Amino acid sequence: MAWSAIGGKGIRSPLGRRAMLSSQEHLVRLTSKINLDIAARSVSASSSRQGFTSGSLSPGSSHGNVLTKESFIRYFHGTPALYSRKAIDEALGLKTERKGKFKRRDKAQMKPPVEAKYVPPKLKQHMKSSLDKMVDIFEGMTIVELAKRTGESISTLQDVLVNVGEKPGSEFDPLSIDVAELIAMEVGVNVRRQHSNEGSQILPRSPVVTVMGHVDHGKTSLLDALRQTAVAATEAGGITQHLGAFVVGMTSGASITFLDTPGHAAFSAMRARGAAVTDIIVLVVAADDGVMPQTLEAMSHAKSANVPIVVAINKCDKPAADPERVKVQLASEGLQLEEMGGDVQVVEVSAVKKTGLDDLEECLLLQAELMNLKARVDGPAQAYVVEAKLDKGRGPLATAIVKAGTLVTGQHIVVGSEWGRIRAIRDMVRKLAQQATPAMPVVLEGLKGLPRAGDDIVVVETEERARMLSAGRKKKFEKDRLRQIMEDRPVVEEPSEEDGPVAVRVEMPIVVKADVQGTVQAVTDALKTLNSPQVFVNVVHVGVGPISQSDIDLAQACGACIIGFNVKTPPGSVSLAATKSDVKVQF
Repeated sequence: MAWSAIGGKGIRSPLGRRAMLSSQEHLVRLTSKINLDIAARSVSASSSRQGFTSGSLSPGSSHGNVLTKESFIRYFHGTPALYSRKAIDEALGLKTERKGKFKRRDKAQMKPPVEAKYVPPKLKQHMKSSLDKMVDIFEGMTIVELAKRTGESISTLQDVLVNVGEKPGSEFDPLSIDVAELIAMEVGVNVRRQHSNEGSQILPRSPVVTVMGHVDHGKTSLLDALRQTAVAATEAGGITQHLGAFVVGMTSGASITFLDTPGHAAFSAMRARGAAVTDIIVLVVAADDGVMPQTLEAMSHAKSANVPIVVAINKCDKPAADPERVKVQLASEGLQLEEMGGDVQVVEVSAVKKTGLDDLEECLLLQAELMNLKARVDGPAQAYVVEAKLDKGRGPLATAIVKAGTLVTGQHIVVGSEWGRIRAIRDMVRKLAQQATPAMPVVLEGLKGLPRAGDDIVVVETEERARMLSAGRKKKFEKDRLRQIMEDRPVVEEPSEEDGPVAVRVEMPIVVKADVQGTVQAVTDALKTLNSPQVFVNVVHVGVGPISQSDIDLAQACGACIIGFNVKTPPGSVSLAATKSDVKVQF
């Protein structure tokens, strides 16, 4: 594009002169922009300088010089801003990265890859695992609210609602808490029931106190001194092996519910369960023995459950007793004692001499008064299983403590994955009772199966609803159990020829039978700690009650041995069948 010269001789009028001047100024601005563009191109590439001659226009002159030659060439792989930036970097001495079409690789990167065995990747679950996901449900929640909490669509939950036998309606219609649990279990999430106390009668209740401490520090003897009984003498070796519940009437007229936990190292899960269902923990420490491993474990359980502690220093009547040393040990472990400016009460007692029991009672009642313990009395009951066992004449028995509401004989209940109709309610001295109020330990009869220790007890309206809840919980429990087994199963690598002979890991199948549910769990946990690179302990079956013929058949089928803990000797026919089948039975 060529520019022509502009002259001003033919224009005489002032208006024409102004138009001529404005056109000249416009030409000057346009020419300066073109000069800047040409200057930037001349720095970055020599080719961009060819084909241009630039003149200059003076604002004061009547005419300007003319740009000659043909039009310049546009290069679309760069911009003027990029060329000007490169020019500035080169002027400052900075190195400008020049991109090439190919980049030479290092020789180290050109080495062949190391030959390794292919390991298939594990399947990733896009949703949160049902073992971890917990959803709170309540009476009267809607499909919309449940869909938000479970992460499922409303249409999916409505289809599940039809499958569980309910009539579908609007997504804003209220659901019962039982139907909400059924829907949540079908989509594969855990549920936690939330009950409202609005409009209910709330009254003070007795405290639930758990006695914890090291083995043979006098926990059961201390409870015997409070109850005027001799339970410790009936235990094997004088060591508690069960989790028992008792109601102790104090001299002041108040009543306290006590839970007695084992102190042996194998019963860690039972101690944790006792700490989770209690209001106050009494930490028993022997004055002549001091702080021991299970004492520290009991302290950690109490801290994790956020439960206040009352320390009872037992065996103060012995000559070697040193309560001050015990206090210093407890303080060094982080327990803030009341004598040292903390809030943990310390009482020195003796179960044999029965001294200091009144002081212990006063401390427990004072702590309960500070906590202001109250519970809902009317409405459906909430309870939890402390222990469960199988009785020969009465069938499955569940020892439970009521948290809120009232349990009444004849109600349909769901306990974990089992269900039943309450046939009888007995207190801890085996007397029949028509109902169970909060903080009252009772024994329930009438269950169809044996529940697990720690299960919640839920009261439902009909037998059909109880059956549906039990079936859904069993299905989900089995699914979670199989998934957990697959996750915990170790991956065995096949030995290669270069590695030479490798020791094969031997699998040891075991069948466990015990007298109560809590002991079964303790024995199972103790056996799993025996796993090693050479031996893998596989507990194929656990059960409560005596060893039967079905246990022999199962052990013969999978080549397992049977371990019976605190169970009766099997009859002669079962022993003869075990001998013929070459099944080892250990007691």
